[in-house]
Amino acid sequence: TGQMLAELCSFSQATYASKLSVGSNSLEVTREVDQGLEVLEIDLPAIVTVDLRLNDPRYVKLPDIMKAKKKPLDVLTPNDL
Repeated sequence: TGQMLAELCSFSQATYASKLSVGSNSLEVTREVDQGLEVLEIDLPAIVTVDLRLNDPRYVKLPDIMKAKKKPLDVLTPNDL
């Protein structure tokens, strides 16, 4: 989970984020709680777990899927990275 990973890495952490704003050395996280909205400011680097509503998925069109099948795939080794 995000909390466990943050503890192992000694990073700041926030959970159930519904809005994120990045500053120069900090992150402003808004999350929904029973009493309304809670705004947290945490230092970077940080690990943030998000609410499902933060993601706005896009739907892929069939022609784009067909084009993707024809594109070359670059394979990298760990040394290439």
